[in-house]
Amino acid sequence: MPELRRIDLGHIALRVAIEGQGPLVIMVHGFPESWYSWRHQIGPVAAAGFTVAAIDVRGYGGSDKPHDVAAYAMEQIVGDLVALKAALSPDAPAILVGHDWGAPIVWNSAFVHPDLFRAVAGLSVPFTGAPSRPFTEVFREKFTAKGLFFYQEYFQQPGRAEAELEADIRRFLTLFLTSIGGEAPDGAWPVKPVDALLLDGLRAPAALPAWLTEADLDYYTGEFTRSGLRGPLNRYRNHEADYAWLSPLAGRKLEQRALYIGGTRDPASTLFGQITDPVAMMRHFAPRVEGHMLAGCGHWTQQERPDEVNRLLLGWLASLD
Repeated sequence: MPELRRIDLGHIALRVAIEGQGPLVIMVHGFPESWYSWRHQIGPVAAAGFTVAAIDVRGYGGSDKPHDVAAYAMEQIVGDLVALKAALSPDAPAILVGHDWGAPIVWNSAFVHPDLFRAVAGLSVPFTGAPSRPFTEVFREKFTAKGLFFYQEYFQQPGRAEAELEADIRRFLTLFLTSIGGEAPDGAWPVKPVDALLLDGLRAPAALPAWLTEADLDYYTGEFTRSGLRGPLNRYRNHEADYAWLSPLAGRKLEQRALYIGGTRDPASTLFGQITDPVAMMRHFAPRVEGHMLAGCGHWTQQERPDEVNRLLLGWLASLD
């Protein structure tokens, strides 16, 4: 197990799982996860000669949990990575790796601060450059205006999703994690009306997939039982703030070495059907990207396919200047 260390960054304190010695690699998880979602990567990357720092994003696990929605804007979380890098690697730029929400966090950290982060890898969610409009406009046009449920619309009203999901954390995690994994059957994430609840229509599998054990569920359930879900859900309530912060950078490219790993059964890899080839799309915004799509892989990339992800990630890390 890595060392779990709580690091006071001045404006916030983060719990960080740290292992190894060498150049700094910061790993950033998504929703609903924790540092633990990198459990298969931390040891191998540390053994390859790096200091790995896998964080609990603010609002999660052992990190601070501000109450205000605005505290979870992209600008604030990118600031956490900047401060963590200064604390752990003051004299050398760091490398970033992120998954799900962690992917936009690391993409934008490298995009805004190229002097601090020399390379960046994102899993599941591709980089699309500075936004041309808030994502709320996109999903309201594609789903809400047509009377269709979209989970990020459902998350917008503080308290609504918290009430449903915190009523039975383990059930929520079981249904959510298994419904968008690569082994989930077609239709496991059902089309439903706009006024549905998140878990309506989701069904627990007869058995957990091989990548998700009862012990894994125990860990995640304990973390979210203690922390609650307000902080994690507040990330989804900042699309307009994120647009206001990033839109002035329209036209800039992410010039550092980049790695993208997606899954052919991951809806986030195609931005919910908006694009057909995420790697080709990314090359317009990150010309030095190396891209891979894992056949049959669902949303939980590094947990579902740890051996493939580790092979790609370690090869890419070894190739960096």
